[in-house]
Amino acid sequence: MDSRINVTSTLVILHGDEMAQVAFEHILKKFVTARLTIQLEEIDLSAEHRLLTNGQAVTDAIDALKRHGVGVKNAGMTVNRQQLEELLRKHPNVDPDNLHPLATKSPNGAIRKGISGNITREDIQFRNLKFSRPDWVGRDIEVDTMEFGGIKDSFNQLSQVTGVVKLMFVGSSGDPVELHRRELRKGDPWLLATNDVEDVKAWAHRFFQRAIDEKRDVYLGLKDTVIPGYDGAMREVIEDIYQSDYRQKIKYLGLSYQYELIDAQAARIVSNPPARALWGVPDNTTGRKLLKLVNQLREVGIPSRSAHVSISRMTAGGGDQYGSFNMPAQEDGILKVIVDGEEKHARRVGNGDPILFMSNDHEAIKDWVAQVFRDASRKNKEVYFGLKREYMEYDEVFSNVITEVRRELAREHTPPPSFMIMRPSSQLKKMITDPPRNALYPSQNLDGDIFSDISAALGGSLATASSIIESKAGTMLFEAPHGTAHDLYLKYLESDGRDAHFNPSALIFALANALENLGEREGNEPLVMYAVNLKAALTDTVDRGIVTADLKGKTVDPDSEQVVDMTGFLDAVEGALK
Repeated sequence: MDSRINVTSTLVILHGDEMAQVAFEHILKKFVTARLTIQLEEIDLSAEHRLLTNGQAVTDAIDALKRHGVGVKNAGMTVNRQQLEELLRKHPNVDPDNLHPLATKSPNGAIRKGISGNITREDIQFRNLKFSRPDWVGRDIEVDTMEFGGIKDSFNQLSQVTGVVKLMFVGSSGDPVELHRRELRKGDPWLLATNDVEDVKAWAHRFFQRAIDEKRDVYLGLKDTVIPGYDGAMREVIEDIYQSDYRQKIKYLGLSYQYELIDAQAARIVSNPPARALWGVPDNTTGRKLLKLVNQLREVGIPSRSAHVSISRMTAGGGDQYGSFNMPAQEDGILKVIVDGEEKHARRVGNGDPILFMSNDHEAIKDWVAQVFRDASRKNKEVYFGLKREYMEYDEVFSNVITEVRRELAREHTPPPSFMIMRPSSQLKKMITDPPRNALYPSQNLDGDIFSDISAALGGSLATASSIIESKAGTMLFEAPHGTAHDLYLKYLESDGRDAHFNPSALIFALANALENLGEREGNEPLVMYAVNLKAALTDTVDRGIVTADLKGKTVDPDSEQVVDMTGFLDAVEGALK
């Protein structure tokens, strides 16, 4: 007799890459197909398949989520320039000149935009894990960022009309060329930012020379995979200078150089700070936040706490930087922003200058703020918004919407949760150095990406956090916030699968959340109980001291820990479930 639980609804499964995908396949076999009679709609979102389908796989994923309402997404790769070249060599029939952006860019932003969803990330409540307190007081780490350019010197305003905004370029020919267009509604914020490539080069020379003079290891962080024409253009210029002028000098001094995506790098440095380093964050908006955080950490350190940190990330609407148009200028010329036929701004740019144009949607912002207040009220959380409203019209609209939603809640006799609005740098410092017991930190897209990775790393690892994407229409996508574990995957391949070290906790938790939501939708009590028991089996396993290598020494009783590989951990969770 088949003892599996019958499930009426379809669950969308979005597959990913590398070690995370190896773990995902084991999880689906152990905890889904072996225990449930369920229809799965599975879509391959691996980097290779996205390329081979010219991005159609991403469109298929969005369509499946809209049709079925609940999905689980695994971590996938966003290829950099070198990885893309390797894939193109492997598949010579793919035409690189006719690739859709979805074929090579991160699918995450497209999926969130496609379902109009916002992210909430929070800690998985493991009772046996202790909060990581790296020794920061007096730590000799300096943050170096550009003083001018970028969003700090952007032109931004609220659209006064509903219409089309065009980004135009006038170069040597004298003829205007349309670079980009998008629709705006009255009240939507938009922003144009550029960086002078000569200033970027000058900063790079000062940065590397400072590292040499002060004999510091060198770290550089940008978000080149998601913003390739802006952060990627800066990275290319900076690393060309490093390779030609400074690599040998830095190597001769016994110093190291490391580039990493800024969210992963911020998590790594804050949770495991190097002894002595120069941390380069050329984007001054992000750089100033991290500079202020590091200065405070060096002074007061990270306090002991048992706070539950939740971060709501505004990813619907225009997507801010993640939904931006970005590219380096192809020649000297003039950029113009035309809104509904009227020129609103013009500025000169030079050949190679990174350009970024972004916008957001007033109604999507309102949906997000309402979602934040609903979640905080339901879970009794204090709310701390991070906005630069005092000198950015782009952020002022968020502040206005918060007031608007508050008044609507008051008219419905629904008291909003306690909340404050502060600068994003203060929001980050509070989250790390002075958190209340139970708080929700709503952030714009890029800030939320960085802040949530820092918080998760301090909580143990990215595998001890959960991530939920929720749309106004009710579509729910559950995912693990970590990456694909490239280094662990290489070891797995080199050992023919014998060396399988990976923490699958976040993937198990995401699956359990999805099954619980599915059960609630169809009134399937056995499925709901199974999902609740699966989460309990996961937390009980860690509570018993059975952990993967990334959590070694991070429990309240390190001497009683039993460190196992991925297979051993999955077997332990399965045993606890029986």
